[in-house]
Amino acid sequence: MSYPVDTLEPKLVWKYFDEIRKIPHGSGNEKALGEAIVRWAKEKGCGADVDKKGNVVVRIPATPGKEAAPIVVLQGHLDMVCEKNSDKVFDFFKDTVSFVRDGDWIKADGTTLGADNGIGAATALAFLEDKSAAHGPLELLFTVEEEIGLFGAAALEPGFLKGRLLFNLDSEEDGVFYVGCAGGRDSNLCLPMAREKGSADHTAFAVEVKGLRGGHSGLDIIHNRGNAIRLLGRAIEQARGDIDVCLASLEGGDKHNAIPREARAIITVKTGSQEALKGVFAAALAGFRDEFAAAEPELSLGLAPCPMPAEVMSSTSTTSVLSLVLGLPHGVLAMVRGMDGMVETSSNVARVRTETDAFTVLCSSRSPVASSLDGVIVQIRSVGRACGAQVKNNTGYPGWKPNLESTMLARAKETWKAMEGNEAKFQVIHAGLECGIIGERYPGMDMISLGPTLQNPHSPDERVSISSVGRFYRFVRDFLSALAKG
Repeated sequence: MSYPVDTLEPKLVWKYFDEIRKIPHGSGNEKALGEAIVRWAKEKGCGADVDKKGNVVVRIPATPGKEAAPIVVLQGHLDMVCEKNSDKVFDFFKDTVSFVRDGDWIKADGTTLGADNGIGAATALAFLEDKSAAHGPLELLFTVEEEIGLFGAAALEPGFLKGRLLFNLDSEEDGVFYVGCAGGRDSNLCLPMAREKGSADHTAFAVEVKGLRGGHSGLDIIHNRGNAIRLLGRAIEQARGDIDVCLASLEGGDKHNAIPREARAIITVKTGSQEALKGVFAAALAGFRDEFAAAEPELSLGLAPCPMPAEVMSSTSTTSVLSLVLGLPHGVLAMVRGMDGMVETSSNVARVRTETDAFTVLCSSRSPVASSLDGVIVQIRSVGRACGAQVKNNTGYPGWKPNLESTMLARAKETWKAMEGNEAKFQVIHAGLECGIIGERYPGMDMISLGPTLQNPHSPDERVSISSVGRFYRFVRDFLSALAKG
């Protein structure tokens, strides 16, 4: 049974978050949630529109006496990342996410929670009913397909929004405002693969890396967590130093913006070398556990006999696949010069798949500096071509350059200090916020981003701090009131 969040404050935020969790809303499957939001808005006497892409805007009138205040856009996205533990039976198209309370945290049961960005959407929706809040006219903008490429924001058309002050509700650290974000591009690599009949004098094994923490490939990349694909590749390559090993398949990862938590492979080795293989893998696991002792306490490397596959990759293709996986850039590549502790440029080896006659890889790269991002793309392309792979890059999404003269920024500083008694923190986030695209679609848009504390988004360990949700909502209320005063 799901934890009853109706006992939590602020009641309206948790009420709407509870309603959101009941409606499946993975990327590309947001229609039902969008329709529900339109229905809730009309039940409260507010206008709502849906564009061709499925983005929703709800228009809430100003509270009496605040009609002359500028329109403020409260913005979040409808879709959630659908990740689950491998042993969890769950269908994201029809099953309901469960809420589990753990002290000050709400999490799910073996799946992603959807607080990214369901808690932001619920915060905006709370203003449908909060009669005690003072604010000017509001536009609640809910975009689709944010998690798979910011496609909803990219499809916004002129005129859909009237406001030019935008509060993005999709950040994940209580009390830290974001005033800029990284741009990003994906790389798809396709490596032709030669197959041959498995040797009669070989034995097959299934090998697996799991138990990793994963997480958001932008926000969590700084934590130096393990990438299951690369760790498995390293273990197999180590074994090839002394043992005749061939790959039959290698699979791992899923979403472009999630650090891979699990990876699997089928390998064959010459019969009689099983004990040597076990020794190599035991040594590799010991090394990995020492290397990632603090970051990955649950890391495991499994090895088990399995049926012999009909075909395996040739020795040359095995070498090419492992060279590609291990040669591609992954992790933090550069830190922001002059700003301690902030990632500038990174890349994520996000997903690998073994197809019938090809091996495919998806990489996701980020940087707010266009030339640095271009540099990573060139590096990926160079490694791919050296291994014989074809490389295609998408157009990506733009970064968001900070505006230190921003009205939103000035009011945020004043409001936070009045509420908390200390100075607010402002950063550039190493993730793709929709602000960059929205700013391009609507020139002159003044923007900031804030959210409550979320940990481990995009993984089944995702959780949201209850107390931070309360602080976040109080700030949004006070901030809207300050803007309405002029």
